[in-house]
Amino acid sequence: MATIREKRRGVWEVRVFTGRDADGKPTQVSRTVQGTKRDAMRVAAQFDSAPSTSGAGRTVAEMLEAWVELNDPSWAESTRRDQRSRVRKVAADRIGALGVARISVADVERWHLRLRKAGIGEAAIRGRHMVLRAALEQGVRWGWVQNNVAGHARLRTAKRSPRSAMTADDVRAVLAVAAQVDPAAELALRIAAVTGARRAELAALKWCDLDGDRLTIDSSIAVRRDPESFGTPESIDAPTKTANDRTVTIDQTTVQTIVEQRRVREAVSPYMFSIDERPPNPDRIGWWWKRVRELAGIDEHWRLHDLRHWATTTAISSGHDVRTVAGRLGHANAAMTASICLAVHRALARCVARQRPAQSDSHTLHHDALLARETLSKIGTEMPLPLSLDPPI
Repeated sequence: MATIREKRRGVWEVRVFTGRDADGKPTQVSRTVQGTKRDAMRVAAQFDSAPSTSGAGRTVAEMLEAWVELNDPSWAESTRRDQRSRVRKVAADRIGALGVARISVADVERWHLRLRKAGIGEAAIRGRHMVLRAALEQGVRWGWVQNNVAGHARLRTAKRSPRSAMTADDVRAVLAVAAQVDPAAELALRIAAVTGARRAELAALKWCDLDGDRLTIDSSIAVRRDPESFGTPESIDAPTKTANDRTVTIDQTTVQTIVEQRRVREAVSPYMFSIDERPPNPDRIGWWWKRVRELAGIDEHWRLHDLRHWATTTAISSGHDVRTVAGRLGHANAAMTASICLAVHRALARCVARQRPAQSDSHTLHHDALLARETLSKIGTEMPLPLSLDPPI
């Protein structure tokens, strides 16, 4: 039965016994009510009619396990792998042994501190925290806990250096070297730069996906790593976050490159970048990129994914509508496309400021920043897709 006590004038605490924990100690939940005693009695009646006993004696690790069991069927393969990994790491910490009815904001923030002292980065801490927060939110819905303490815990903001975009010269240098490493590598990186295709999407490409100058890119491909085979990745046909196909127009040089490679390689595999009947190992494409980046002598911090960002910024800075570019890239939300372009714009604005040290006039720098913004955000339809890597005549 719920009990009521007045903490101070107009503030009441309602408590109810919820059972005993694994050590046999009694557990309880409480709620603070502001108002009259009648308001507190109404809350007490709710406790008595539907007491939160299902969370009694359960640990954070058990709650995480229940959260995974509920959500696992709806997760994409890569999401399932990542979330399970985070859950295992949270459950292995001492916070996993705490009772869900006893966990506090202080417990969560002390857990963050332990992770930092162990050398865990802020991004990894945020990932594990979001798992705990989601599981606690489910606990609130199920009546296991009264509030989500993880939602009140503070997270540090990871300091990141803003990324710029590769230049067209960088991309051309990469393609020139890739042709010497493997003609298939040149084709993969060219398609990545022209269409903005992701690594798994490149691995899923088949020769039959090309129809004239239109290429169909399948986003319903996931990368699965089997722990029993030492984490060897493989591509599987499974729903991803967007789980859709998109058809993009490509330039004639890219079309001709695909046609030429098809004559040589189609008898080997139906996939553009495989050496047998199965989809290729996605790490094969990743290795191509690392090798070509080294031989081309470009910045070692450029990732394969930066070719996708290059395609984004080049399309928008050439005057294409953000929504059109978002559809070409397979972004579910055009805001993601715009955010990539905005990050590059900020980097460009800093470059302008550094290149004009003698002109410290704030009005001049403000004008340069506005000009860069207008160039990158200009919307128009007079410049047709696709992008082209061919040097201007």
